[in-house]
Amino acid sequence: MNNLYIVIVEDQKEVLDAVSNDLSAFEDFCHLEECQEGEEAMEVMREIDEQGDLVAVLITDHIMPGMTGVELLTAIKGEPYVKATKKIMLTGLATHEDTINAINLGSIDRYIEKPWDKEELTAVVRKLLTNFILESGMDYEQYMEYLDKPTLFKYLSG
Repeated sequence: MNNLYIVIVEDQKEVLDAVSNDLSAFEDFCHLEECQEGEEAMEVMREIDEQGDLVAVLITDHIMPGMTGVELLTAIKGEPYVKATKKIMLTGLATHEDTINAINLGSIDRYIEKPWDKEELTAVVRKLLTNFILESGMDYEQYMEYLDKPTLFKYLSG
């Protein structure tokens, strides 16, 4: 069985800790990996892939030193280790153009503005994890208690 990962990329340690804390409910079946910059995230995701594990969800800030969130998303687009990965941009400082680029160039699945609502963030991650598991052809039954039931029902209803 492949281990699932949620990779969180945020340069501000307090914010990174807060996001991880908000997503701690997923730690029963999914590893949380924290990164403070884009280059580090790319390396971590490659290592996860080399271990035979899967990056199910990538959550990235936009404004970071070195590589922005859009640059990270653009750099990994087409990489086999994130082909099926669900992507979220979680930021408060992106311009309208940045947001459009995240969608068009980075193929994000969701955009969430800071400050975020914990319930919204966890609901979005739960739905994206469910989609990832279903689209990857994984045995969803072992994850039943963690999956988004309406998404699963819609998938099974066909």
